[in-house]
Amino acid sequence: MTGIPFKTWMEHIQDRTEKALEHLLPAHDLAPQRLHQAMRYAVLGGGKRVRPLLAHAAGDLSGAAPEQLDASACAVELIHAYSLVHDDLPCMDDDVLRRGKPTCHVQYDEATALLVGDALQSLAFHVLCDAPADGASLVQGVRLLAQASGSRGMAGGQAMDLAGVGQQLSLEELEFMHIHKTGALIRAAVLLGAGTALPDPELASLDHYAKRCGLLFQVVDDILDVEASTATLGKTAGKDAADNKPTYVSLLGLSRAKELAAELHRECLDALSGFGPRGERLVQLTDFIVARRF
Repeated sequence: MTGIPFKTWMEHIQDRTEKALEHLLPAHDLAPQRLHQAMRYAVLGGGKRVRPLLAHAAGDLSGAAPEQLDASACAVELIHAYSLVHDDLPCMDDDVLRRGKPTCHVQYDEATALLVGDALQSLAFHVLCDAPADGASLVQGVRLLAQASGSRGMAGGQAMDLAGVGQQLSLEELEFMHIHKTGALIRAAVLLGAGTALPDPELASLDHYAKRCGLLFQVVDDILDVEASTATLGKTAGKDAADNKPTYVSLLGLSRAKELAAELHRECLDALSGFGPRGERLVQLTDFIVARRF
């Protein structure tokens, strides 16, 4: 879909991903009905689908067809949705609002929410394994998503986040935490979308972009938690500060956090500069990540 406005492209990918997820999730009337209804509640009808957008935008670099990218986009989004369900539980961040509606454990119950996260994680790998790909590419994709999701990725970052409550982390410690908690899955979305066909120098540039983009996303999230309203966020505003969690704003102050976001934005665009027109959607999406926030 080259040559069409970014907003049109974005809405098309969001709609495409929503339909694909709706098809991939178990039907609401399939036993066990309550679990399947809760899974659909947690995934469908909300979110900006930034990770699927990144996967599809990265697919432009290798000329991948949208049909090939749907599995990677949906697999990453299912992992992301599972992480939100678990993060919102009382034993974690204990939140009651997500994507503008009650969190999964509030709408259903804690045990169901726990099982929803487990089932969405399993479904993500099922989706990835069913994708049309050669054996080597499939194994590489599964390995990438597993590492991004586990103790050396998102789950490990969440453990660091919980351990950091009430602590004064250094900038290096905060960055290390978010490379895992937020950045790992964003990196996986980009690299899964790009596939294995790019030459090594381009893969290195893309990998650098993905890592800096993950940090950019988190810095902007921290700023938004301070500046935006609950209605805008779709989740409880100011909760990080209320919970005494280390953030870029609490460490650096609001003004310096915004400067850091601008620096990371420039680094992302520099990393994409060698791709020329093929990287247009990633450039636009990076601009969107910043501009939609503050």
